[in-house]
Amino acid sequence: MRSTADAIEQCFKLLSRKSAPLWVLEGDIVGCFDHISHDWMLNHIPMDKAILRGWLKAGYVEKRTLFATEEGTPQGGVISPALANMTLDGLERVLQRAFPRKDLGRGRGKYNPKVHLVRYADDFIITGTSEEVLRNEVRPLVEQFLAVRGLALSADKTRITHIDEGVDFLGQHLRKYQGKLLVTPSRQNVHAFLQKVRAIIRAHGASAQAVLIHALNRVILGWVMYHRHIVATHTFCKVDHVLWHCLWRWARRRHQNKNANWVLHRYWHPVDGRSWRFAADTSVRPLDGHPDWLKLVCANKTIIRRHLKIRAEANPYDRTWRAYFEDRRSATGHSRRRPHPPPPW
Repeated sequence: MRSTADAIEQCFKLLSRKSAPLWVLEGDIVGCFDHISHDWMLNHIPMDKAILRGWLKAGYVEKRTLFATEEGTPQGGVISPALANMTLDGLERVLQRAFPRKDLGRGRGKYNPKVHLVRYADDFIITGTSEEVLRNEVRPLVEQFLAVRGLALSADKTRITHIDEGVDFLGQHLRKYQGKLLVTPSRQNVHAFLQKVRAIIRAHGASAQAVLIHALNRVILGWVMYHRHIVATHTFCKVDHVLWHCLWRWARRRHQNKNANWVLHRYWHPVDGRSWRFAADTSVRPLDGHPDWLKLVCANKTIIRRHLKIRAEANPYDRTWRAYFEDRRSATGHSRRRPHPPPPW
């Protein structure tokens, strides 16, 4: 998949139908970047072998000591994601060959194991018709595929779950409620986000309000843009509520000798039709004379719009796909997405 949004949309298409598979294998690879076999990459990655070998065997220096790298690729390296992706490529073809639709004969129809892979980087899930199929047939096949590449599944984190119990994938939670699939931000993802926000507020205990707003807006905007394609309105409202209480405690600690009404009017102002919004005056006065406010991003004001999955064969550098990308851009033009560079033609 080209993006996490594409992967989640593919999950929705596979799991939302009434005839969809009910069981999901949540795959977790132990130290994917740390344990990829160098020999396998040198024999199978289509690039100059001398350059690849030199890059893989370069080692690293720590405290003036050179350490050799006998396996894996540096996590965070420029080329590491591409190498890891090419290493795991082929798993879907293996599953398709092993679990095709079978004609039962004599008018009994076809048997469909409904084994489908959805992968983004080293995170993946595999669907199946039953727990037994995933445990006894799919998982051994995946383990064999990974073992050749020097990798292994985590015994503790790899689980087989019924879709009615819910599955966490790429920071989002997929679960069916009375036959209807809902995709929401996962609890772990929301918790990690709130912990990060609280840490930022604590670190800016003595900073100006504008500095704090700048620091928070970068994190809040990135998080809500990531989750803007799923059922996240309730979570966004909850996040705004938690943020309000965190900022209120931040403001009260700064002015312990002032009453609550004074603190409220000092940091919260009537802006954009809202009675109270955490905002700082930038001291800039437009022609109308009204203050130019630096406002904290409100998560619950984010427009929720379903993601339009890009076609697998679409190539932005191929002129024959120009009309497709123009139509896709117009179809998603009303969503609150960050600006992107124009096409190369």
